[in-house]
Amino acid sequence: MIRLVTFSLKLIAVLQLLSFCGDLVSADERPNVVVIVSDDQGWADIGYNNPKVYTPHLDQLASSGVKLMNHYVMPQCTPTRVALMTGRYPGRFGTAGLHANNIPAFPLGTPTLASMFQDSGYETFMSGKWHLGSMAEHGPNHFGFNGSHDSLTGAVGMYDHRYHDRNDTPYDPTWHRNHEIIPGYQNGRHVTDLTCEEAVKFIRTERDKPFFLYLPFHAPHTPLDERGQFTETPTQPDPQNTKRWLNEDGIKWFNDPERKIQSEKSRDKRLLLAAVYHLDEAVGEVVNALEESGQRDNTIILFSSDNGPWVDNRGGGYPDNYPLMDYNQPDNLRGKKLDVWEGGIHVAGFINWPSRLESRQIEEQVHIIDWFPTLASIIGFRPKQKIEWDGVDLSPILFDQGSIAERDLYWIWHPTVNRWALRYRQWKIVKYGRGEPKLNQWQLFNLEKDPIETDDLAGEHPEIVSMMHQRFLAQRHKDVQSPKP
Repeated sequence: MIRLVTFSLKLIAVLQLLSFCGDLVSADERPNVVVIVSDDQGWADIGYNNPKVYTPHLDQLASSGVKLMNHYVMPQCTPTRVALMTGRYPGRFGTAGLHANNIPAFPLGTPTLASMFQDSGYETFMSGKWHLGSMAEHGPNHFGFNGSHDSLTGAVGMYDHRYHDRNDTPYDPTWHRNHEIIPGYQNGRHVTDLTCEEAVKFIRTERDKPFFLYLPFHAPHTPLDERGQFTETPTQPDPQNTKRWLNEDGIKWFNDPERKIQSEKSRDKRLLLAAVYHLDEAVGEVVNALEESGQRDNTIILFSSDNGPWVDNRGGGYPDNYPLMDYNQPDNLRGKKLDVWEGGIHVAGFINWPSRLESRQIEEQVHIIDWFPTLASIIGFRPKQKIEWDGVDLSPILFDQGSIAERDLYWIWHPTVNRWALRYRQWKIVKYGRGEPKLNQWQLFNLEKDPIETDDLAGEHPEIVSMMHQRFLAQRHKDVQSPKP
């Protein structure tokens, strides 16, 4: 009898949620959706988390929307893009998507965020960094995008748009439109400007259907190169004063109106701040295009970084990649990009929808895997075949209607997997090193009391470690294969 009552209550809650989401928008009111992903932007590399950073447009979107205060991603670019596009953890597709990679991260035919919108009658477009399969045969137009522009690979030279500073890679050239290499690669224009320009053009196009626009910017991933009007001169130290960049005084991106960037004493940090200012200005132009075309109120904008900060850049590899040291803004989180410590996976995120969402912040633990099922719920998507998601629908907490179920958040990294973590409620277990984790190998942290992960409690709470280990094994069992140690 108790089980029957419990089941009935759960069924009522589900029906209420479905009714709520179904009434949220009619077919004629379906919102436009813009998903913005920055690259290697750490928790403290955005103004609303750090007043030393000049990002007024991102700050305004965050303050007038819903800030996701405990928002998680994967520890590197390709894995986070897999999670976003599929709503699933990268390990569900094997090892290809567990790190930055040029081979296909998931099979052709995989349902994606873009294919969901396309199947729902949306016009879909992306401009930016794909990095989920760097050959045209696995490009974005095969996964639900009507059109695409920018790089099939990951990082590129900011002005020449080449993938590497050598010519022996099959993935270069990579600068394309709809999988066709653009002659001349639009050389001489900054990547951020070109990505923004394509977005604005798409937004201003007249259409009789809603749109989905995906903007995975390259910034502020290295190579950091902010030349301003001095387009023929790569960013480099001023030979007269090596504490400053050549032409720094005359380049807009180093000189914000509030002079926050110039108040930063570190030369390398100023370059990162300049790249972020440039990115923010591009976001502002996208928002302005929405406003001027009368589409702003009914456009959802989601924002996230793809992982934590890189911190040190040795230079080389990519074109005009000047080495930088300690160039991100400092935060209190342990770890950085590539880490399953909080510094590698806990990033800024928000959702803004003027006509529907009130300004506030939510503390629940959310993950970029949740964006796909959430947007599917908002637009009333009903797939013809069942889609498996690791993510959950966030509508109940976004629209202040209820709560989401407690669940695991799960991370592994590298094709041979040498970094492992799982969070459940306030608890998090972490293991570094190859080989499937054994019960006695975990570190245990209480993130509510110890958000910087300094106090290993595994010895004090073996029962919690055991419970967490079982939850980890359940997640690990869902991965396609177990890499050899």
